[in-house]
Amino acid sequence: MAEVKKIATRDSYGATLAELSTTMDKLIVLDADLAGATKTAVFKKACPERFFDCGIAEANMMGVAAGFAACGYVPFASSFAMFAAGRAFEQIRNSIGYPHLNVKIGATHAGVSVGEDGATHQCCEDIGLMRTIPGMTIINPADDVEARAAVRAAAEYVGPVYLRFGRMAVPVFNDPDTYRFEWGKGVTLREGSDITIIATGLLVYEAVLASDILKEMGISARVINIHTIKPIDEEIILKAARETGRIVTAEEHNIIGGLGEAVCAVTAAGCPVPVTRIGVNDVFGHSGPGAKLLEEFGLTKDNLVKTVRQVLGKE
Repeated sequence: MAEVKKIATRDSYGATLAELSTTMDKLIVLDADLAGATKTAVFKKACPERFFDCGIAEANMMGVAAGFAACGYVPFASSFAMFAAGRAFEQIRNSIGYPHLNVKIGATHAGVSVGEDGATHQCCEDIGLMRTIPGMTIINPADDVEARAAVRAAAEYVGPVYLRFGRMAVPVFNDPDTYRFEWGKGVTLREGSDITIIATGLLVYEAVLASDILKEMGISARVINIHTIKPIDEEIILKAARETGRIVTAEEHNIIGGLGEAVCAVTAAGCPVPVTRIGVNDVFGHSGPGAKLLEEFGLTKDNLVKTVRQVLGKE
C-alpha cells in the first residue's frame, strides 16, 4: 500500500488564504506575532498590503478584526487556539459574536498534538468555549482537502466563524477531485450497522482505520466525519442512532464541551442511545512528542477499536 501523504491543516490554512488574496480584494489577514507558525506568512508574502501583525496582543487583534468587518472587509484573525479562543474570549464574545460581525478566527495548534509546547499551549477547551457564543460557527477539518475547502467556505459565508487547525502533519485521505464541503453537514465515510463512530479533526482518519480493522473482526462500524461542530448535523446523527443503536465519539478535545457533548445533546433529545466519548478526560496535557501524546490520551485507532469492542461486549 502506498504511503499516505501528510500535510498539517495549518499549512492548508495559510496556502488557501494566499490563493484567496487574488480573488477577494476585501480579504484581510491579521496575526499576533505568530505568522510563521500559523502559516499566515504565506499570505503576507503574497499580499503584504493586506496583512497586519498586531503583535502579542490577541484581544486587541480581535477588536481590530471587528473594526475591519464593520467597514466591509473580510478579516481572518489568526493565532494559536489557546490564545485566540482562550485569551481573547471576551473580545470574541462581545465585539464579534454579539454584533454578529463577519470575522473569521483561524485558530492553529489546537489539542495535545501541539506536543512539546506543553499544557499551557495545548488548547483542549476551545470548541467548548466557542460553542457557548450565540451565532458562532465552528469548523474542525480533518485533512488538507477539507481544510482548504473549509477556509473557502468560511470566506464566502457572512458571519463569525471559528476554524480549528492542527500543528502536526496528518494524512490526506479526501479526494480533492470529488470532495465537496457542505456547510453544517456530516459525511459518512464508512457504512456500518453494529455501531457508529462519530469523529472530528485528526481523529477522523483514525476512525476510518479503526473501522477497517473492526470489519476484519466481524464488526460493522459506521464512520461519520463531523467537520462542522456548530451548527451540528442532527439528521445524520439521529439516523445513525436509530440504525446502529450505539455511538462512540472521538475528538482531540476535552470530553467536556466538545463534539461528544454535542452528540449527547442531539441523541438525548431525539433518539436516546448509549454514547461513549473518547477525548481528553478532563485533564491538562503536558510536554512530549505529539504522536506519543495522542497515544497516551487514547486518541488512536487502537483505542477506538478497543472501545468499540468494549461497548459491544466483545472485549
